[in-house]
Amino acid sequence: MPEENAAAEVTAAEVAAAEVTAAEVARLAGVGRAAVSNWRRRHADFPKPVGGTETSPSFSLDEVEHWLRAQGKLAEVPLRERVWQQIAAHPGGAVVALVQAGGALLVVRDRPTDWLELTAVSDARMATLLRPVLDQALGARLGPGHALAEIPPDPAAMPLLRAAAALAAELGARQAFEFLLGRHLDANPRQYTLTPDGLAALMAALAGPAARTVLDPACGTGSLLRAVRGATALYAQDSAPELAALAALRLALNGTPQVRAAAADSLRADAFAQDTVDAVLCHPPFNERAWGHEELAYDPRWEYGFPARTESELAWVQHALAHLREGGTAVLLMPPAVAARRSGRRIRADLLRRGALRAVVALPAGAAPPYGIPLHLWVLRRPAPHAAPPAGLLLIDTAALAADDRLRSVWPAVHEAVQDAWSAYDRTGSVAQAPGVSRVVPVIELLDDDVDLTPARHLPPPTGGGGPAELTAVRERLGETLGRAARLTPPAAAAPAGGTVRPPMTTVGELARAGALELHTGTGGGTGSAPVLTEQDVSTGSGPTGTLAPTADEPVLTAPGDVLVPLVGGAAIARVVDEATAGAVPGRGLALLRPDPAALDPWFLAGFLRGTANTRRASSHASTATRLDVRRLRLPRLPLAQQQGYGLRFQALAEFEDALRLAGRLGEQLVQGFHDGLSDGTVTPE
Repeated sequence: MPEENAAAEVTAAEVAAAEVTAAEVARLAGVGRAAVSNWRRRHADFPKPVGGTETSPSFSLDEVEHWLRAQGKLAEVPLRERVWQQIAAHPGGAVVALVQAGGALLVVRDRPTDWLELTAVSDARMATLLRPVLDQALGARLGPGHALAEIPPDPAAMPLLRAAAALAAELGARQAFEFLLGRHLDANPRQYTLTPDGLAALMAALAGPAARTVLDPACGTGSLLRAVRGATALYAQDSAPELAALAALRLALNGTPQVRAAAADSLRADAFAQDTVDAVLCHPPFNERAWGHEELAYDPRWEYGFPARTESELAWVQHALAHLREGGTAVLLMPPAVAARRSGRRIRADLLRRGALRAVVALPAGAAPPYGIPLHLWVLRRPAPHAAPPAGLLLIDTAALAADDRLRSVWPAVHEAVQDAWSAYDRTGSVAQAPGVSRVVPVIELLDDDVDLTPARHLPPPTGGGGPAELTAVRERLGETLGRAARLTPPAAAAPAGGTVRPPMTTVGELARAGALELHTGTGGGTGSAPVLTEQDVSTGSGPTGTLAPTADEPVLTAPGDVLVPLVGGAAIARVVDEATAGAVPGRGLALLRPDPAALDPWFLAGFLRGTANTRRASSHASTATRLDVRRLRLPRLPLAQQQGYGLRFQALAEFEDALRLAGRLGEQLVQGFHDGLSDGTVTPE
């Protein structure tokens, strides 16, 4: 059999073996996931699942393509989707495929003439000729002895590399690799601990613009080093060989600095033991017990004290300091417990006395995984011999900056506040005190029995209630809101003339089957970066406060006129989405109803769904929880004009409810503000 035909047969077998989820089928066809659910329900010939689970089945890519083409729903699979499916279906796994594709993309970018010559021959011949070209490209960017596995001279791998190069022609080599790597990370959210781009940018900014050589000893996929600007050499090490390889390729494709990557445990087997750098950025593993406590007892890196078995983070701190040149800066992401645990107090005290620790920054919860904990940033500097240590430690607490809004929208303010305070402190050794936010604390005040460096415990509290001026503003706004609530108070109720008339009823389930509305169940997950509307948001009438859980699914986004209903709790709640809350992802425990505006008025729908008897009839009880079956909720069959009459009344009630809710919040704020102001002396009792 000719070599070309053999390669073609292998490729066809790979494509036939590839599986896709419902979300990926939706991407192929350019539709929403709900459309795929409808196709499965309405078309008996839709491909049957070949894998996955009952709730998240997977289908044969080959069968799906044939079905979509037969239905006229697909002219050709988009190139990026085809390349991704080849990555996902690779017999060696997605990481091996990404490394192979990344190596080819580096050749495409750095040696385009060589690549054109390689692609002009058969796959078998290309595989033979590729190895020396690839070695030269990798050696030029990653140096001798790099940790990347060579692409084997296997014709079966060549179609993937050709496809990756075609994607690079469309997107660019760097963007093509970022897309493929991003899809892999989205598809495996629990497998990797990622550092968000915004936090990586802040850490790189704190390291300073003069950092030309930068090390990350726990590099993961290279997010921190990718955020560095102006470097000439980047050093990356990770204990997972696949992460070291991906980080090396990502950094090589991202810019021009020399990249040195190693696959080994940095604490036990430091690949760069003889190197010193301008800056160290690190998001180390947290709470590790098996970090090498026994075998590293006499290691010279423990200049500030031998860390206890429970203090792995302080081992990473000293590892970072050992790699800094004099005056170099290290920025590490730390769990908040490291600032206060008694087992680490002696090391913290020595870091302070010798001037190595310069700042501790408390971040808002949600800045990085684990998202429920307000993590800290430690900024350290390698002291110069005989130099006087700074007299104070900069403490910053950003929690107040993100107290009343989504972290995504306030992160620029957090970044600016932290960077401004650090820049001022770095230049002058002092910073203007901001109550509740920042302060330079004399080191002597911190050297007590606990050496507790938690910022909130050393910062002056913010002015109670915001001071008299803010309390006055709250009082005025409360008065306006109470006046608005009075104007919106519903008129007196009137009984219908001629007695109660019961129109024929229907259910949400019947309306969904008839196509009068779409019904979706919220998951709070998916691709992208949309905010999440939680059950609490719907119940309190607030904007979206949740964070999207990264999954491979395409999320359903809210649109004006949608109706959101909580499924747990038994309360009669239904909220109509407006322009302010459109574009969010429904969270877990929510049902999204999308009415056809030609058949259903959204306010009419939401109003009847809130009926107490309606909710009781459609609810079931399991142990102590009440769960709503939204399909059993009932509403009358009425012409659209009559629906709109009801809808106007229900909408007016919702506006009245919003005014009462806002008045309650303002009232609580005013009362607490006066309590705080009277307690701390900023408000007089007269």
